[in-house]
Amino acid sequence: MGDLSNFGITKRWPAQNPDIIQLYSLPTPNGVKVSIMLEETGLDYEPHLINISEDETWTPEFLSLNPNGKIPAIIDPNGPNGEPFALFESGAIIQYLAEKTGNFLPTNPAKRMETIQWVYFQMAGLGPIFGQLGFFHKFAGKDIEDKRPRDRYVNESKRLLGVLETRLEGRDWIMGDDYTIADIATIGWVRNLVGFYDAGDLVEFDKLVNVPAWLARGLERPAVQRGLDIPSRD
Repeated sequence: MGDLSNFGITKRWPAQNPDIIQLYSLPTPNGVKVSIMLEETGLDYEPHLINISEDETWTPEFLSLNPNGKIPAIIDPNGPNGEPFALFESGAIIQYLAEKTGNFLPTNPAKRMETIQWVYFQMAGLGPIFGQLGFFHKFAGKDIEDKRPRDRYVNESKRLLGVLETRLEGRDWIMGDDYTIADIATIGWVRNLVGFYDAGDLVEFDKLVNVPAWLARGLERPAVQRGLDIPSRD
């Protein structure tokens, strides 16, 4: 049996099987990156639902794993050198899992860095901008009478979708024929923008061709479908 007793988070969310990866998450666009990646790679893992609506990420136990107070985070009992290893930040986690398994990240150095480049594009661009648009369109920000903040994020979201639309011209996936962590990082955010945030009309999503087709291909993958609901909110 693995010994994860040095990780304070396990006191609040005990590991039933400490020999496998422990996932602390919620099926948000950032959370599902990791659950989809775990499903795609076939790694054994144990999910723990972290309820952000009850501020569980700000508990001492969670902060002991991620001092930034955000999901997702993992503990790998079989980390580098065979030692338990904790990691937060969704982009870092999916890159780690890709390197651990040798899947979904090209081995060619140039292609590898190009793939990571597009992961950073999602992390620094699509995620933050789409999230702000969601706030101003669907959540508390929608009650602000001045629509200039919302429109700023609408316009930037349209621009970023245009970058992705251009990239996908003649390509099935962001890196061409190969499905990679760049796609895994991005699928949940585009799905959320037009689904949960209900912002498809605002960003004129229906005028795009390549992005909707790419999203449909991604959502057809069984591992993606499974990962979108892990950890179960029930």
